[in-house]
Amino acid sequence: MRYPGPGEPHRPAPPAPCGLPAELNAFVGRTDELAAAARALDASRLVTVAGPGGIGKTRLALRAAAALKNRYGDGVRLAELSLLRDPRLVAHALVQAIGVTDHTGRPAREVLLEHLGPARLLLVVDGFEHLVDTCAPLLRDVLRNAPGVTVLAAGRRPLRLDGETVLPLGPMSEEDAARLFTVRAAGTASAWRPAEGDPARVRELCRRLDGVPLALELAAGRLPALSLEQLLDRTDDRFGLLTGGVRGALPRHRTLRTAVGWSHELCSPAERLLWARLSVFAGSFDLEAVEYVCSGPDLPAGTVLDVLGELIAQSVVTRTQGAGGARYRMLDTVRAYGAEWLASLGDTERLRSRHRDWYMGLATWCELEWFGPRQADVAACADDALPNLRAAVEVCLERPHEAHLGQHLAGTLWFYWAGCGRLAEGRHWLDRVLAEETPYADARLKALWVLGYVAVLQGDDAAAAAALHECGEGAAAGGNVLAGAYATHRKGCLALLSDDMPRAERLLRRALGDYDRVGELNSNVLMGRVELAMTLVFQDRLAEAVAVCEDVREVCETFGEQWTRAYALYVLAYAAWTAGEHVRARALLTECITVDHRFNDLVGLVLAIELLALVTASEGEPAEAAVLQGAAAPVWDSVGVAVFGSVHFGAPRELCARRTLEQLGARRYEECVRTGRALPLDAAVRRALTAPERVRVFRARQRTGPPPDTREPAGLPTGKGGEAAG
Repeated sequence: MRYPGPGEPHRPAPPAPCGLPAELNAFVGRTDELAAAARALDASRLVTVAGPGGIGKTRLALRAAAALKNRYGDGVRLAELSLLRDPRLVAHALVQAIGVTDHTGRPAREVLLEHLGPARLLLVVDGFEHLVDTCAPLLRDVLRNAPGVTVLAAGRRPLRLDGETVLPLGPMSEEDAARLFTVRAAGTASAWRPAEGDPARVRELCRRLDGVPLALELAAGRLPALSLEQLLDRTDDRFGLLTGGVRGALPRHRTLRTAVGWSHELCSPAERLLWARLSVFAGSFDLEAVEYVCSGPDLPAGTVLDVLGELIAQSVVTRTQGAGGARYRMLDTVRAYGAEWLASLGDTERLRSRHRDWYMGLATWCELEWFGPRQADVAACADDALPNLRAAVEVCLERPHEAHLGQHLAGTLWFYWAGCGRLAEGRHWLDRVLAEETPYADARLKALWVLGYVAVLQGDDAAAAAALHECGEGAAAGGNVLAGAYATHRKGCLALLSDDMPRAERLLRRALGDYDRVGELNSNVLMGRVELAMTLVFQDRLAEAVAVCEDVREVCETFGEQWTRAYALYVLAYAAWTAGEHVRARALLTECITVDHRFNDLVGLVLAIELLALVTASEGEPAEAAVLQGAAAPVWDSVGVAVFGSVHFGAPRELCARRTLEQLGARRYEECVRTGRALPLDAAVRRALTAPERVRVFRARQRTGPPPDTREPAGLPTGKGGEAAG
């Protein structure tokens, strides 16, 4: 098998990405509306499906997008904005939606426009109406700067931008409404089948509910308890009360509110209470969270599951499957109704505090479990909980006397900001919580060293130095040895990135000594040891560096830690390459790249890919090495300054470029680099993990004979494998 060269397909092209959620139940009707959406997207790059809550805007937009995804070479991406409350996070949400991780300190808007510029994709923006003043100008800039991007928006109002095509979405046709009710009824009450006379009753019920899909689904959810006749009787009573008996004149928003309220009145007292309390959650939530936040003397924890099951059966709550198991969520309209009921009970602030306390505890658990075999589960858990974690920080910021809790929470999430590619959002929250003055020094010190850490990774040396200085001074004044150790550690990272190896070694050894004295052992501490190993590498003390990293590797394997282990493997791979052990170097880097990609750790990933390029060149594949170098270039764009502007960190790249340029010539070299630059990140990782045919032959020969003499002089500077790259 011949390995594909630059310009040739590496493997069959994967289908265009489709970042849309799977449908949980059958899509019914709306054939004409779907056709209208398809025609509108043919003619316009901005189409907005507008209508009242519960009318089915989101479902229609997602269905249309899924049907048209093959039109767009880069696929479809979904940005859900309904849960955001801070307009400053809109650009961050869109960056997240298109799958971009950016470690730099650049504004999210700039990152978004840069990455969308050459894209050919359909961007679905759902639930923007409460953020329209921020969202509209941002989408206008996207459309102006990214000619290959089309926007399909869904909201309760138009965006009012030039070139916008608005598709007003009204009630379902009588036929579609009856089909929807029948399908949902059969799903809710498995034994239910339309009896003689029922089709006419269903049509009458659909007319009374004005063909509003959410109202129909809520009504279908009552069939296990009520007959069609009883449903009709209750709608007749309720609608007469609200409208003086004139059913034909019902405004749609009143129909929906009536349907939601009617469903609420049909709930038992326990179901109503749980519905109200669930409204404090943002996004999805799990059973354990519900049992803690919502239980009490009037709703014992042991009864919560049964009551929740009833709300699911009645379509008030939807059950989904997340990475960590079953999760639940409520539609915005249903949540808003519950929030009004909770406010009328005078219980909103108490429930928001309980919600905040739960997610404080969850963040603490995640921080502890990060140092162990469940890192991937922790990352998935934090992803699922992000909307609720945001809400928890917001509660703290709304209450000046609780700002220290926000500082503690934002600091506790360091593993998520730094280890899972969330630096920009982490910086946003850390800056906000640290703008508040509190008398609780320890919480502030933790947020300060985490801010310093994040700023180091973003290349913002001034902000990092200021935060770490304040942390160090405060720790010394308050006798907080641990916070002082973290501040010293991050100062060592700054020195490492600045090529000041003696200072970096001195600071890191001091921090590690302090960690030992207080008994601190976690991913941070082990990463500090790897960073120390890097200072030794850069000072031509390779054997010492290998000894340190072998020790780190052993500890990581004992505890099941993966993230820090990947950086230790990076250093060991460099040592293996230096010794001419290319098979071992490639095997170590394969593990490293796999872990870094799993955690979305772009800095560790790009360093490993660049070292693998050098290994590949040493194996006699200069063209493939140049492709890998090209693939690394756009990742550096997301990280910040290439190789941190460091001579030491840039050495592998420079050596690889020099070798491959000499062997390929300028024209061929540039062609290979362009091929690499054009690879999406997932494709670049797949390519890095697949050795060329001649490399496989080379590895077989290495097993039966001594390696060729391809070593560089000992002590050649290389890239970094420490936490400042984390």
